[in-house]
Amino acid sequence: MDLGIAGMTALVTGGSRGIGFAVAHRLALEGCNVHLASRSAQDLDTARAKILAASKVQVTCHALDLSQSASVDRLAADCGNLDILINNAGAIPQGDLIAVDEKRWREAWELKVFGYINLTRAIYANMKEQKHGVIVNVIGTAGERPAATYIAGTAGNAALMAFSRGLGGESVDYGVRVLGVNPGSTETERARSRLENVAQEKLGDASRWRELTKDAPFGRIATADEVADVIVFMASARASYVSGTIVTVDGGRTVRNRTA
Repeated sequence: MDLGIAGMTALVTGGSRGIGFAVAHRLALEGCNVHLASRSAQDLDTARAKILAASKVQVTCHALDLSQSASVDRLAADCGNLDILINNAGAIPQGDLIAVDEKRWREAWELKVFGYINLTRAIYANMKEQKHGVIVNVIGTAGERPAATYIAGTAGNAALMAFSRGLGGESVDYGVRVLGVNPGSTETERARSRLENVAQEKLGDASRWRELTKDAPFGRIATADEVADVIVFMASARASYVSGTIVTVDGGRTVRNRTA
C-alpha cells in the first residue's frame, strides 16, 4: 500500500533506538526524508547507517538533550518546515509516590512531557502557517490503565493523552492532524534488558526472558516493528481523517478483565 508520504520530511525524536528507530526506518522505506534526534551521537550515526543501507533518502542527525528548552528551539529551527513530527523521546521511571522523589519526577517530565509539549509548540506554529502537517505523540498505556506503582508515568501519559486530544480537535482548522499512539509492552532494547535481569533473578537464566511474557496477549509482547507500522500509518495520508484521538497498540491488554 502506498502511504502517500514519499518525498515528505519527518522528525522522529528518540529516533536512534527502539520504537523511534523502527518508525524512522519505516518512514524512510516509504520514501520519507527523516531527521533523527537523540542524546547519543554514536547511536544516531549507527541508526543513520542502517537506514541508508535500506533506503535512498536524506537522513539528518541531531544529538540534543530535548529536556532543555534551548535544544528544542534549536532542533525546530534546524529542521525547518516539516510534514510529520513523531514525538517519542523519553522514559519515565517506575515507582510509587514515595519512591519517585521530586528531582527524578521533574527530570523525567522535562523530557517526556514538557519535551513533547515544547517541540509540538514550535513545530505546530510552522505547520499552521503551511496549513499542512501531522503530529503523532507516542505515549503509552499507563495513561489509560493507572497504576500507583508507576505513578509518574501514569500521570505524565494521561496528561499527554489529554494534550493530544485537545490540540487535535483544534488543529484540523489549520489543516494539521494531532493524535497519540499508546504502545503497550514492547520488545525494545531497554525492555529486553529489564526482562533479562528479571529472568536471571527469578529463573536463573537471562535467556529465558520470553517465559515472563507468556501471559501477555498472544503469548508475547509487541515488537517495535508492529508498533511502528501503526504509527507510520497514522502519520500517513491513509489516515487523513484521524485527529484528536488515541490509538492503542497493546493486543487488547488495556481492556482485559484479567491482570495479565
